[in-house]
Amino acid sequence: MTTSAPMDPAARPVRLLIVDDDPLVRAGLALMLGGADDIDIVGEGTDGTEVAELVDRLRPDVVLMDIRMPGMDGLTATESLRTRPDAPEVVVLTTFHADEQVLRAIRAGAAGFVLKDTPPAQIVDSVRRVAAGDPVLSPAVTRRLMARAAGTGPRDDRMDRADRARQRIAALAEREREVAIAVARGRSNAEIAATLYLSVATVKTQVSRILAKFGFNNRVQIALLVHDAGLLGDDGAEPAT
Repeated sequence: MTTSAPMDPAARPVRLLIVDDDPLVRAGLALMLGGADDIDIVGEGTDGTEVAELVDRLRPDVVLMDIRMPGMDGLTATESLRTRPDAPEVVVLTTFHADEQVLRAIRAGAAGFVLKDTPPAQIVDSVRRVAAGDPVLSPAVTRRLMARAAGTGPRDDRMDRADRARQRIAALAEREREVAIAVARGRSNAEIAATLYLSVATVKTQVSRILAKFGFNNRVQIALLVHDAGLLGDDGAEPAT
């Protein structure tokens, strides 16, 4: 199995907790992830009800969480876990067609998702990226989720969500607003820097400020907020004013 370059050897290994009710899936994940020198599998869980105790005891950096489990599902476990001030990052295991479940996981603070049939090297890379603070959602997947978000929930709920989102966006400085909209378009830091004539370091600082202002965990949550506020057109462009 070929994997991408590992993290800095001087850094400690990423502590990973695997939660899935299928023993064969857990074994397969443990096999592929355990072969990476910079990932340390500290434990396994079989149900969402076990997550809180396992996190308290094992202190993982990342939890790889299945969505569908018999006792407490992975979405509920993620929502509970991400309310903690010292919560580890969460990557949900899912199938691509489960858009509503993925949206719920992202809104709860999951750092992204991976498909169960994702090539091993990409799963290993996803764990590394999440541990480093990067979401594991491609721009194409982000755009699909944005489109799906537009049609979820009753109309009154969507209008209330839009009002709340616009109020929150109003708290941003103009440059922060521009960066947030660019994030929602699925642009990388380098692309945002080129478009707004900023340095990449400045863009990273702006993104960090936006995350801090809203108490968010990742860029996808920024994108969802911008989308809820109606700042993107159907083609991903900012509406004319």
